[in-house]
Amino acid sequence: MGTVVGGFVMPHDPMMFTAPDAPPAPVRARVLQAYEEIARHVARLRPTTLVVFGADHYVLFGPGCLPQLLIATGDIDGPVERLPGLPRAQLPDDRRLARHIAGHGHDNGVDWAVAPSITADHSVVIPYHLVGRSLGLPLIPVYLACGVDPLLPLHRAAAAGAALRAAVEAYDQDARVVVIGSGGISHWVGTDRMGEINADFDRHVLRLVCDGDIDALCALDDSDVERRAGNGALEIRTFIAAMSAVGPLRGDVIAYEPVPEWITGLGFASLTPQTSTPSFRTGGR
Repeated sequence: MGTVVGGFVMPHDPMMFTAPDAPPAPVRARVLQAYEEIARHVARLRPTTLVVFGADHYVLFGPGCLPQLLIATGDIDGPVERLPGLPRAQLPDDRRLARHIAGHGHDNGVDWAVAPSITADHSVVIPYHLVGRSLGLPLIPVYLACGVDPLLPLHRAAAAGAALRAAVEAYDQDARVVVIGSGGISHWVGTDRMGEINADFDRHVLRLVCDGDIDALCALDDSDVERRAGNGALEIRTFIAAMSAVGPLRGDVIAYEPVPEWITGLGFASLTPQTSTPSFRTGGR
């Protein structure tokens, strides 16, 4: 039997690599410290596999194929983008567990698309590079349709996380899985508002994460989210999936940094499985 032993939400901002010196040095330091703190948390959980819920950026799945839910079940390399300081490389996989998750889902009404070979994009590779690589963890990328219509409905992101947890718990080996919801919060991508950040919206989302309130996140309206926080904020689907994969949880904010130079509100939080009443602790600025 496997267990989802914990989870985290964090950004995957590629501008950390393309414009690393753009924000003030103290801001850069706090962001890197947040990733380092999460890496230490992950190590303490003694995981055997890292699952990263990433966002479809229309990079991997062009107009010929737009899967709503996709799990990588074999060879992984990446990132597909050319990012300074992040060379494309082969990444360790856990294909046996990934194939079990896909098969379990297919047997239980979850229409996973599968990729027996994939070149992952930055939404998976940046969290893995900054959190999982030093631990040598096998990786399972999961992609949710977050950026291009038709978007995965928010409630289906929650269902995908719950299905992953059920599959892990039905596994025939003693797997210890950590999940990551990888996404920015407020950011406008490729629009005339790019560089704006709505810190109030970001903190509201982080409060809901820390409350473990999946229902409230799923009740958000996509049009309102996009109006208030940009098209990039639709990536909260990855947060919802990670929370649902953990189950009842207490969330704690590790850091929050609104970084206009990197065009994104960067939020980091831990997701600790539990049944007691969760609390909210303000982190960052």
